[in-house]
Amino acid sequence: MALTDTAIRNAKPREKPYKMGDAGGLFLLVQPSGGKLWRLKYRVDGKEKKLGLGTYPEISLGEARKARDKARSLMALGKDPGVEKARKKVQDRISAGNSFSTVAAEFINKRTKEGWAENTQAKAAYLLGYLNPAIGKMPVAEIMPSDMIPILKKVEGKGNLETARRMLQLASQIFRYAVATTRLASDPTRDLKGALIAPKPRHHGAIVEPARVGELLRAIEGYEGNHITLYALKLSPHVFVRPGELRHALWSEIDLDGAVWTIPAEKMKMRKPHHVPLSSQALGLLRSLRELASEHATLVFPSIRSSARPMSENTVNAALRRLGFTGDEMTAHGFRAMASTLLNESGKWHPDAIERALAHQDSDSVRAAYHRGAHWKERVEMAQWWSDYLDQLRAGAAILNFPTKEMG
Repeated sequence: MALTDTAIRNAKPREKPYKMGDAGGLFLLVQPSGGKLWRLKYRVDGKEKKLGLGTYPEISLGEARKARDKARSLMALGKDPGVEKARKKVQDRISAGNSFSTVAAEFINKRTKEGWAENTQAKAAYLLGYLNPAIGKMPVAEIMPSDMIPILKKVEGKGNLETARRMLQLASQIFRYAVATTRLASDPTRDLKGALIAPKPRHHGAIVEPARVGELLRAIEGYEGNHITLYALKLSPHVFVRPGELRHALWSEIDLDGAVWTIPAEKMKMRKPHHVPLSSQALGLLRSLRELASEHATLVFPSIRSSARPMSENTVNAALRRLGFTGDEMTAHGFRAMASTLLNESGKWHPDAIERALAHQDSDSVRAAYHRGAHWKERVEMAQWWSDYLDQLRAGAAILNFPTKEMG
């Protein structure tokens, strides 16, 4: 007699396990503990076997019958459903190890050990937040271009063109890592770049006219917000490092006696250590800030919410907005363009010295190594000249046109 849901629900546990039979070898095993287990009895080569099909009520009566029918179909093809279940278990375990999210985690772990900055790791995690819900559980070998397009187009459709582009870039890096680790034959995203709308180049707002630089510096002097933010604003034009490098600065990296800030390679975009000569003005700001910091402070510019975290990447930009400068006018990154433009226009310094001060990478490694040493003295002099020039602009000194000078 076939089972019914009512009969199953009303089945009470007994002192010993007992069976409630259905058709085709399917039965329910009721345990003394109250558990109800689906089992299928079948024969292969004359030998009786049993196959577990799950528990009730997680697996309903209808689902158990479908599983029975599927098992019997395998038997009709000469296959043992128990062996096939074990084989699928192994395949699922292998697939799980080769899933996109697993490979992605491996890739990020590898790049982190190779020196990926915290900011880069955070951006990768953010992008994976879009990718993993859609393809995270899929084996990398089964992901097709057609799986990627809807994910990318959904983000692109919201106007986030740069995010879509970076998602595609990160996914491609992960797939190429899967190829390198023999889990994938080729990158399924290699031909998808043309499918996305190219974002327009975004230029960081920067003030580069001397008179306006003076206005900006005077406005910074009048900033009335948090003192950490004020010092970040004041120091930024003197050292003109990347905003992330400034935010993550540690007191242990700064030699106030030697007047140099050494930024380790893992924090630099080009993965090379960068030495920043400190002018007397920069040293004065850092010494004043050190006196205000706690004795055990590690971060030069901690978050106002937690001394264990650096200030937010939006802090300096928000302060500039508060001072009345729009994003098109000035940004935290704009202090680099300001220094680059005015230092080059001065004609006083070798272009290579300015490039080294900006930590731009020389494509010729031998030449780069030579110029790191060759221009240090010039960079030290340039750092002091630049800070003195900023002071003149802040004071409202007359703006002189720099003479042009041919650099040999």
